[in-house]
Amino acid sequence: MQYSTFGTGLLARTLAGSDADPSPLTHLSVIPSRSASFDDWPDWVPQPLIDAYADNGIEKVWTHQARAADAAFRGNHVAICTGTASGKSMSYQMPILTALLNEKNATALYLAPTKALGADQIRAVSSIIAGRPEFGHLQPCAYDGDTDPEIRQWARAHSRWIFTNPDMLHIGILSHHHRWRQFFRHLRFIVVDECHHYRGVFGSHTALVMRRLLRIARAAGADPIVIGASATVAEPAEALGRLIGEPAVAVTDDASPRGERTVALWEPDFLPVVTGENGAPVRRSAGAESARLLADFVVEGARTLCFARSRRGVELTALSARHLLSQSAPELESRIGAYRAGYLADDRRRLEKAISDGELLGVATTNALELGVDISGLDAVIVSGYPGTVASFWQQAGRAGRQRESGDSLVVLVARDDPLDTYLVHHPESLLGKPVEATVTDPANPYILGPHLLCAAMEKPLSDKEIDAWNARDVAHDLAAEGLLRKRKSGWYVTAGTEPHADVDIRGGIGGQVLIVDTTTSQLLGTVDTGRAMSTVHPGAVHIHQGETYLVDELDLDDGLALAHPEDPDWTTSARETTDITVTATLASRRLGPLTVAFVEVDVTHQVVGYLRTLRTGEVLDAVELDMPEQTLNTRAVMYTLTPESLADAGIDETRLPGSLHAAEHAAIGLLPLVATCDRWDIGGLSTDLHPDTGLPTVFVYDGYMGGAGFAERGHSAFLTWIDATRDAVASCGCESGCPSCVQSPKCGNGNDPLDKNGAVAVLDLLRREYLAHA
Repeated sequence: MQYSTFGTGLLARTLAGSDADPSPLTHLSVIPSRSASFDDWPDWVPQPLIDAYADNGIEKVWTHQARAADAAFRGNHVAICTGTASGKSMSYQMPILTALLNEKNATALYLAPTKALGADQIRAVSSIIAGRPEFGHLQPCAYDGDTDPEIRQWARAHSRWIFTNPDMLHIGILSHHHRWRQFFRHLRFIVVDECHHYRGVFGSHTALVMRRLLRIARAAGADPIVIGASATVAEPAEALGRLIGEPAVAVTDDASPRGERTVALWEPDFLPVVTGENGAPVRRSAGAESARLLADFVVEGARTLCFARSRRGVELTALSARHLLSQSAPELESRIGAYRAGYLADDRRRLEKAISDGELLGVATTNALELGVDISGLDAVIVSGYPGTVASFWQQAGRAGRQRESGDSLVVLVARDDPLDTYLVHHPESLLGKPVEATVTDPANPYILGPHLLCAAMEKPLSDKEIDAWNARDVAHDLAAEGLLRKRKSGWYVTAGTEPHADVDIRGGIGGQVLIVDTTTSQLLGTVDTGRAMSTVHPGAVHIHQGETYLVDELDLDDGLALAHPEDPDWTTSARETTDITVTATLASRRLGPLTVAFVEVDVTHQVVGYLRTLRTGEVLDAVELDMPEQTLNTRAVMYTLTPESLADAGIDETRLPGSLHAAEHAAIGLLPLVATCDRWDIGGLSTDLHPDTGLPTVFVYDGYMGGAGFAERGHSAFLTWIDATRDAVASCGCESGCPSCVQSPKCGNGNDPLDKNGAVAVLDLLRREYLAHA
């Protein structure tokens, strides 16, 4: 292995200080650098705008910027999908600023999934037009939950470019669209930034918000063009088309320069002596390993971001790295920081400046710094645990190498104790050689579509043609039967007293909200949707809010309240629950000899019966019983059945069958994110050696959202790829009888018992063999 480049050299020096045997490094690859390709300014760009860019150091445009801008200017919805730091913002700035300059009443709307990204883009636009009188009347302005009421009122009346997010668009703009009549009448362009973020339930909600937005704008007399931007999304034209319900064109050839990038995959070793649930071995945590790498890189002078998956993980990683530096290089201890959601705006800006200026050399962060916030000059990125999608991995990786002198960078993915992480660090082609995922959305989900249909009818009565265009005829009739919609000659109207907007949580909650309240201060800590409350904020649960730890004392579902007090125990909690599944409809089914694979509608009945308290080392402290009510989820699942005879032929007798199916189910849940853009916490599962609806040994993996979210459907369509990866992950794990890296699940309602790792491999081998033999 040669260590001649920046990234490999930095990694070699880090490994030289490690006595780990075997080496935690499972894979190393180097992605070569790339030169830029330039194009002329489009002939429609006015000279004052070209001059404004020149004043900001931009003399020429890259080819993809010119192509995307020109396509949008000529009336096409455009999806631009090029790498991080490839100047995608210029692709929409050029046509928007041109329209705002040439048309005195033209307006534009920018949407981002986070307020931080919207604020960053306002700064970027403002720096371009600052000091130029011809742009003085544009007044770009934020309009989100942090905006003062006086500024909101001013923005409605005066701003021609509004920067907001889908949440505020839904609740604060479309619900009061009559106040925005002038803005909508002249709306020329809509920007949807970071399109890959709109997936699952959030993506489905956003897709319906976008359809409502276009409907209101066109009713006002406009016909806006949508420009979608993302560094990482498969089939970008199709993805944007699903989001807005209309065709789009894609620009994907990245003409920006890129430095050499070294990518390392890293697997922490098992801890000696320490055992977890049911005596399973426990790996050194990804957080502890990442903190060590962060400290090592800072000692080497490398400016580094470390992405952790939770706010608590961010704080602990920064704290651990500072502790390590206090022992080895105390002069550097103060140059480690933490950045996450929940900080005040002034603190965020101060941290962003400290990162950019080099005052901070190492920063632990959540994905708050993933989505496009302009942090320049970074040398390395540590990804502490696979972030759930290939798209997010490359998005985080792309933060390093931005505008360094050479552009070279190092990216290290540190595997968590998780089946998917374990699989990826041993199958690098599934991460580094795989295209990013297609976004999974299902705006036809009746539990999502119904509330948005009410919102749309409240905003403007719906015609039969619009109902049919949204494939909502059945949903509309159901709402009418409930007394929420009324059909008249002129269209569909909401009934008197219906106020639908406030009942829609577009971030994914369905079925109402439970407020989490600190009883010592009466402070609202946050919310959780009712469907998840019993498994996440049950009495005795550990709840983390902005890095602070609380214990839940009481859960009152009738009043929608979870009462908690501050406490910092040395253990975490995970709910134990019983689950029953009833198949209500079969949507698709394939019989493959003794194997049947189906996509089904199901009713999932849960009851939380207790919880485990687990020490931070992974050891189980004890189990606590609870008596909670049952709840039923109507959703969709991918299901497979096998005949007892085929299982017996594979060496799985009746005594081994429950543990074998259970272990195969856990592993499949852990690997579904490989083929569907989901997190394992978005899905659930059930295995049984005899299901009453099938009469056979059966395994279900279902969407954890009312009506489904598209994840199980993706598992059904990519069944062989999914099962192949699951089998490899279990078989290649170094443990003897099962651990969290293969068949144990942190969310198992049965305490990870029974589990048969070897039996799971046999089941998965049987699935693959029969599928290939009969497909």
